[in-house]
Amino acid sequence: MFKIGLSSCGKTINDELFSAYREAGIKAMEISMSYDLYDSIDYESIAALSQKYDIELWSFHLPFCPFEKIDISSVDSDKREYSISYFTELIKKASAIGIDKFVVHPSIEPIDDIERSAKMECAKKSLAELAEIAAQCGAVIAVENLPRTCLGKNSIEIEELLSADDRLRVCFDTNHLLKEDFEDFIKRVGSKIITTHVSDYDFVDEKHWLPGEGKLDWTRLYN
Repeated sequence: MFKIGLSSCGKTINDELFSAYREAGIKAMEISMSYDLYDSIDYESIAALSQKYDIELWSFHLPFCPFEKIDISSVDSDKREYSISYFTELIKKASAIGIDKFVVHPSIEPIDDIERSAKMECAKKSLAELAEIAAQCGAVIAVENLPRTCLGKNSIEIEELLSADDRLRVCFDTNHLLKEDFEDFIKRVGSKIITTHVSDYDFVDEKHWLPGEGKLDWTRLYN
């Protein structure tokens, strides 16, 4: 049996949220919120609520916006270094309360073909640094597959990103694959997947619909 988890995205992380999760049978939480709220996270309070309601703090989604400030694939060294520094701070604080999986977006978009190679190399350099930082905290970095022109749009690019460090793993987002069947994706990188973002879509663009509202064959995916 899989453990049912839910992201905190768009919700205030408090006693009421944990209570609602428990009542709904949700056993795990991914900490995710808008960029402006990350600096105000009360880690000790979240840890206490996790124990009170017996809900595992499964993972932590590192912020991916605002785009003008955060991008680990940026060819602007100042922007890339700021992103890594900020992520380092968050990883240290969240790992201190037992979170050991950190989801990261390998890029922002749009990315054109001319700049793709350079941005891929910058992303790999950043991911190698983050993998070491996470390892020092007893945690791992999970690189999320992304849609459209983002880096990590298919299994080939995910494999390229993971080649930066053997400790890197994958967060498989089921509604982000626009150019590849999920079965082919899983066959190539399945051994590296340590967490998932599960939602449905129309195969045209990401939708984040509930399972069954889109076109994904959930029986085939589950099996």
